[in-house]
Amino acid sequence: MSLEAFVRSKGWGTGVSVTLSLYLARQFTAAVMAMILALTGLVSLFDCIDLLRRVASKPHVPSSMALKIACLHIPYFAITILPFGVLLGGIVCFWRLTRSSELIVARAAGISAWQFLAAPLACALLIGTTATTLVTPLSSMMYRRAELLDDTYLRTGGGPLALNGGSLWVRQPDRQNGADGVAILYARVVHMRGGTIHLQEVSVFRLGDHDRLVLRIEAPRGELDPGHWTLEDASSIRPDHLPVPAGTYELPTNLTVPRVEESFASPETMSVWALPGFIRLLERSGFTSIRHRLHFQTLLALPILAGTMALVAAGFSMRPSRRGGVARMIGSGVAAGFVLFTVSKVAAQFGESGALPPVLAAWAPTGAGLCLAIALLLHLEDG
Repeated sequence: MSLEAFVRSKGWGTGVSVTLSLYLARQFTAAVMAMILALTGLVSLFDCIDLLRRVASKPHVPSSMALKIACLHIPYFAITILPFGVLLGGIVCFWRLTRSSELIVARAAGISAWQFLAAPLACALLIGTTATTLVTPLSSMMYRRAELLDDTYLRTGGGPLALNGGSLWVRQPDRQNGADGVAILYARVVHMRGGTIHLQEVSVFRLGDHDRLVLRIEAPRGELDPGHWTLEDASSIRPDHLPVPAGTYELPTNLTVPRVEESFASPETMSVWALPGFIRLLERSGFTSIRHRLHFQTLLALPILAGTMALVAAGFSMRPSRRGGVARMIGSGVAAGFVLFTVSKVAAQFGESGALPPVLAAWAPTGAGLCLAIALLLHLEDG
């Protein structure tokens, strides 16, 4: 069969036909989803083994608890591994198309690399968007449940509040001391008992306009009640005055026990839809929101990162096999994916430490990978 007859039999004309686009989309999506499932299964297996090891040191905890927690981790692992799954799945897909000469036939039919990649790129963007908008709510809910089970059965600490070394800092509005008034609460020891947050060695600084100290409260103990902090055996101290016993002191607050617990929990327990409002709440309450802002920007960048990985896969695997060095090119693509993954993790660490703005830490690796992919495809297209 001549090349022209083969092109006509496939329904490929001088442009990118619907038949070709659907065929490429189907091949690419199947390869990517298979790779994501395989990698997620592998990571979940190692996670289950680690949980079983931890359960072995807890005689009162059944082994089924490790399997339950491991299953709850699966959506989170799938989202985490999605960019690398797109890269490896894309490499497999484009390598198969090149090896079977389908890519060569498409190029001979007058289809450029950019036209050829339109359908796979759209699929990668759609997979990333679906993961961000639809899968993350499920993932956050299941991950929150997994952390709760982990805290209850496998950890010996005091739950989420123990992540801050057992202490608590809260900064909240204090309208009683002016429009710009704030109240800063510090508790040296904080723990949960009976579903209530109990504080020890509490200090409260009530500031007026321009951060002017109005009143300081010291109390040996306190707790969070609905609508207010209750401090027992408190003493009030005004500037240039001696301490005065205040008995039971109530400090109004809009915080609740779940909100305080969530502020110490990992950002992975929050869906992309809930993060913006929760970040604003954290900032109003005086908690640091760097980790949550970084996680939010990472989720927003996920569709673009998935598309970038598809282009990187194409740039490293669409080289015709007759030129040789295919194994080296595919190996280079895998190595580039590992490098990009490492760069993203390093940038995330800089973002969490405050050395980089969360937006830059989340989007810089994606931008670097996109520049690499475009350069490779330009080189491939121009020969």
